[in-house]
Amino acid sequence: MYDSVLLPTDASAGMDKAVEHAIDAAKQYGAPLHVLYVVDTDTYASYSGDEYVHEFEGLESALEQAGEEAIEEVVATADAEGVETESVVRHGVPHEEILTYADEADVGLTVIGSKNRSGEYRRLLGSVADRVTRMADRPVTVVKTPVEE
Repeated sequence: MYDSVLLPTDASAGMDKAVEHAIDAAKQYGAPLHVLYVVDTDTYASYSGDEYVHEFEGLESALEQAGEEAIEEVVATADAEGVETESVVRHGVPHEEILTYADEADVGLTVIGSKNRSGEYRRLLGSVADRVTRMADRPVTVVKTPVEE
């Protein structure tokens, strides 16, 4: 049914359930797993710098490295399960890049993790997963993870 599966990761704790679900779907459909990390340009473009990081390029590099490490963990887990992977790091607004990549790679299913947070938290900050599910033209599975606040 699905020729490929996309797993966007944000390198946060609690992605385990989404990783499991994405790998299981890829195995079930014999599909490659695309693992995507988006370096949020708003994070480093708005950063003014301080005594610890003197230029925004330092923060950008640190975010890239965190993303590459998160991708490597997923790829290692997928490899152990015999799932073919494609790794991608992009820069931009996360939900926009996820949707663009899904279209460009002609992804059949996107599996995205979401923290199960209170309504007040979501109203104030929103959610990449919410935006992706609302704006996607393709199937999206949201895997919720409880968060202690």
